[in-house]
Amino acid sequence: MVNDLKELRIGIIGAGANTRLMHLPGFQAIEGVSVDVICNRSEESSRKVADDFGVSRIETNWHQVIADPTLDAVMIGTWPYLHAEATVAALEAGKHVLTEARMARDKQEAERMLVASRAHGDCVTQIVPAPMSLDFDATVMDLLATGRLGRLREICVTHTGGQFARSDAPMSWRQDRELSGCNMLTLGIFYEIIRRWLGRDPTSIVATGSVATPERTWPDTGESVRVRIPESVTCLGTYEDGARLVGHFSGLESGQGRSEIRLNGSEASLRVDFSRGELYLAAAGETDETAVAILEGTRRGWRVEADFVHSIRTGNPVRLTSFEDGIRYMMVTEAIAQSVESGGTVQPVS
Repeated sequence: MVNDLKELRIGIIGAGANTRLMHLPGFQAIEGVSVDVICNRSEESSRKVADDFGVSRIETNWHQVIADPTLDAVMIGTWPYLHAEATVAALEAGKHVLTEARMARDKQEAERMLVASRAHGDCVTQIVPAPMSLDFDATVMDLLATGRLGRLREICVTHTGGQFARSDAPMSWRQDRELSGCNMLTLGIFYEIIRRWLGRDPTSIVATGSVATPERTWPDTGESVRVRIPESVTCLGTYEDGARLVGHFSGLESGQGRSEIRLNGSEASLRVDFSRGELYLAAAGETDETAVAILEGTRRGWRVEADFVHSIRTGNPVRLTSFEDGIRYMMVTEAIAQSVESGGTVQPVS
């Protein structure tokens, strides 16, 4: 356990956009915390990030970061392909781990991470949480817990954009099975929010998906490759009590796009509009909506790095997001991927 009077030294493996935008500034703003080393995909990019953030050292191989005895923790900011391997190695080296979402490429890798975290219980393990709902979570969960919506009948989630609408758009790591695994579009990150609110999963799920542009070109190499991850996915899940989970995720919708979750109950419906950052409530059978005030003092905002450091220093358990919760959303993600690949067969969530 790292004493709160001792400086906490962190190594960064993977310094992509979110690491530069959120994690590096977040860690550097915490008293007694230092980011000591950067290891990105190339020596050149590692040096640039290190220079931009005043970090004195770089490494050219992520194994060197994990083997560094002066480091207490690592932040894994890579694409999902390295999350399991680097997490397990870091835990075996006695280091705390914060890893970027999605948890892993598939459920099997996620299970390896969970087993390793339990075998090294003195190390803190945390996944970067889905951020869009952090200010709303307490209010939504209160509405559900107090019965304001009545019996929940439907959970409808829609997230669309136009990132894959153009056939000449370059290949993205998000479309590469080797790098992303069974993760598709923003399905996992939105399902994490839904599970955070409900605390349960559907028992079965069925899904279909499509790839509108079968081949795309990597921008750095010019290599043309097959696109194997859907550019549009629609899913339908069923809960034990009969409630339904209805989801549509697409990178083919040009224009403003949509980003919302609707919770339809027997007494009222709640619409969470992420584009506007607002909640709206409508009584059953009514067309008029009323804006819902966020419960006072419950806006959480982004505090991922502070939460990670707090858990290390105090021993308090991680809430957002634990490996146990990560396993649950990976189960649903994999079931949806299996349904898509099988042509739309019903899959158990287990």
